[in-house]
Amino acid sequence: MAESKVESTDERPGAAADPQVGAQGGVLGGVLVVDDDPVVSEVVAGYLERAGFAVRLAADGPAGLRAAEEHRPDLMVLDLMLPGMDGLEVCRRLRAGEHRGRPVPVIMLTARGDEDDRILGLEVGADDYVTKPFSPRELVLRVRSVLRRAQAGAPEGGPEGGPEGAPRLAVAGLVLDPAARRVHKEGRELALTLREFDLLAFFLRHPGQVCDRERLMREVWGWDFGDLSTVTVHVRRLRGKIEDDPGNPQLIRTVWGAGYRFEAAPDTGAGQALRTEDGDA
Repeated sequence: MAESKVESTDERPGAAADPQVGAQGGVLGGVLVVDDDPVVSEVVAGYLERAGFAVRLAADGPAGLRAAEEHRPDLMVLDLMLPGMDGLEVCRRLRAGEHRGRPVPVIMLTARGDEDDRILGLEVGADDYVTKPFSPRELVLRVRSVLRRAQAGAPEGGPEGGPEGAPRLAVAGLVLDPAARRVHKEGRELALTLREFDLLAFFLRHPGQVCDRERLMREVWGWDFGDLSTVTVHVRRLRGKIEDDPGNPQLIRTVWGAGYRFEAAPDTGAGQALRTEDGDA
């Protein structure tokens, strides 16, 4: 791996603030850290463990993929530059094997300034990325945020609340089940990543509204600022999975200079579900 750094901090690795454990005193979740730099791995693992996570380590791409298959993690922190198999290929293979199960959220570690690499990471299915050098405490916050979304069944901070009792949304041949976090199109289940699911759920709950990328980043990602190309890449990936012709999208339409609009009219019976979710008449 090329030079990799963790930003300097006045605290030692094990001194992260606000350690959290589960309601029954257990860990918050299992995190697999795949990085060939032992210093990075040790620091990241220390912070995550103090924050309440169980951590496994892998030092190269093949080992990371095996670890993910043998001990399915709740989340993977994946370095882009790895020996044996780079992080892009690891993520690609991980996603290819998830068609029958819930996807593992992936946070990719990339070198600062390598925008093309970050976009490639999102293209192959990464849910988030952190650029090096990074603060371990920032990474812990990102891990918490991504896992909270994966476990909650609805985007953070939105009006939807938790998944319990949330009605399914049926629009234009798509059926989205917030509680099960599953989406079907004309009876066929779609393999969506965490962010793709949340993005689609947001569009289905706000049909006909023009949403700019800043709003999508704020309400789907939970970020007040960030790289807006993240939204662009995820919209493109989502179109590739739900549109009959992604090159001529009819569901997620681009409103030039303004953002995106979900155009589909609700299927019969879906209107009540949408009114229930949005509170509109």
